[in-house]
Amino acid sequence: MRPAALPLLLISLLAPALAHASTLSVCTEASPDGFDVVQYNALTTTNASADVLMNRLVEFDATSGTLQPSLAQTWDVSPDGLNYSFTLRPDVSFHRTDYFNPSRLLNADDVLFSFQRMLDPAHPWHKVAASGYPHAQSMQLPSLIKSIDKTGELSLRFTLNRPDATFLATLSMGFASIYSAEYAAQLLAAGTPEKLNSQPIGSGPFVFKRFQKDASVRYSAHSNYFAGTPGVDNLVFAITPDANVRLQKLRRGECHIALSPKPQDVKAIEGDSHLQSVNTAAFMTAFVAINSQHPPLDQPAVRQAINLAFDKASYLQAVFENSAEAANGPYPPNTWSYATELPGYNHDPEKARELLKTAGLADGFNTTIWTRPSGSVLNPNPSVGAQLLQADLAKIGIQAEIRVIEWGELIRRAKAGEHDLLFMGWAGDNGDPDNFLTPQFACASVESGLNFARYCDPQLDKLIADGKRTSDHVQRSQLYKQAQQIIQQQALWLPLAHPTAYALTRKEVEGYQVSPFGRQDFAKVRLVP
Repeated sequence: MRPAALPLLLISLLAPALAHASTLSVCTEASPDGFDVVQYNALTTTNASADVLMNRLVEFDATSGTLQPSLAQTWDVSPDGLNYSFTLRPDVSFHRTDYFNPSRLLNADDVLFSFQRMLDPAHPWHKVAASGYPHAQSMQLPSLIKSIDKTGELSLRFTLNRPDATFLATLSMGFASIYSAEYAAQLLAAGTPEKLNSQPIGSGPFVFKRFQKDASVRYSAHSNYFAGTPGVDNLVFAITPDANVRLQKLRRGECHIALSPKPQDVKAIEGDSHLQSVNTAAFMTAFVAINSQHPPLDQPAVRQAINLAFDKASYLQAVFENSAEAANGPYPPNTWSYATELPGYNHDPEKARELLKTAGLADGFNTTIWTRPSGSVLNPNPSVGAQLLQADLAKIGIQAEIRVIEWGELIRRAKAGEHDLLFMGWAGDNGDPDNFLTPQFACASVESGLNFARYCDPQLDKLIADGKRTSDHVQRSQLYKQAQQIIQQQALWLPLAHPTAYALTRKEVEGYQVSPFGRQDFAKVRLVP
């Protein structure tokens, strides 16, 4: 029996290595909400859908800071900034799966479908998204886009109602992904449009295989991908909420890449010859949103008191281990138009108590703090952060109950405005400061749910809108600096940190880069011996 067992043992030891030789496994921190990315705003959903399955007309290259061709080979903008004409690539194939067999390549009809479903309330697909289209609504696309006209099989023109300096960059965002109109028609004819969210089809580098909630998402390489076949045959998202477990899986070789590590995990792998860390300064802001529609948080003095009460230095040390820069406003200081002259809120509990007294709340009040259970780039240790805020608020008489809510439910209920104080983060998609201002502070974003401060002010709204109407950076900067002053004076957020984005990888991973926007590109990643 022993001689016979030896070959079987060798086979069992070799089989896992052979089976995973061209499978890239990525440990991620949460399940996606779904795969119809236009319906959602969570970065984990964008990563699992738009980033691997889809393409946009244009893509933003973080290294050069410029927009690059993608599905659109070329584009032209009219002198008045109202007409954008695109010419599409002629060689783009949609995914072929056991539930869809495309009969044609991508054309202008696919672009028309992808946008009209979001913009036209009469479109047969418009009501499929039960909660609406949060990004399209917050970016005000329905009022911005006057018409989209097909000018040829591979060409089309967007006509705007007003000039918008951010329009082209907006088209690089995940929600602007292009879908197959043919597949959508197939689903509608079958009476199963909801399957677009569970059985997605795109033109991107990977093809969807299957999803097991809170366990994994599996993909295979798109062999006809117009930008070249990906460097691995298969891609697996291993959904692992606990950062400690992600690191353990990485050490054991169960994952090749671990996303959103804790700062101490980055230090922990130093000297490990099998592991390495990659990082970049993130175009992100961690913050606590203060719901300005909930009394007494509707009073500016109360929101200011909360900012003054919080010991941000202690928070950065405890949660980020000083791997992040203190935030003073909505977007990072390396962003053009950043207002360096804003004073901020220094830690001053005594002044905070005085403000509460002037607001008629000398005895304090009760409120709630909402946070997620698992860590992320923007909140590496949710439990510790919430406890620190709770303790600091207690010192000025505010009794705050911590509520830990699963990520999907947290986002859904926060978009409905149910929260008081909400630990949240925002990642800009394209390097433009408006990518923070419009989604988080415009009046239209209160309706779409992305404005977590729930604040609508005509003056602030006008500054943001005027900033989008001009392409002059100097003029836009002046308008955005005024907007930042209002945001800070009103204390709509408790700004926390601008983190460094890290990922941990095994040494055999080649070609992976961390995006400052939190996006994921695995198309060029290879596994080398």
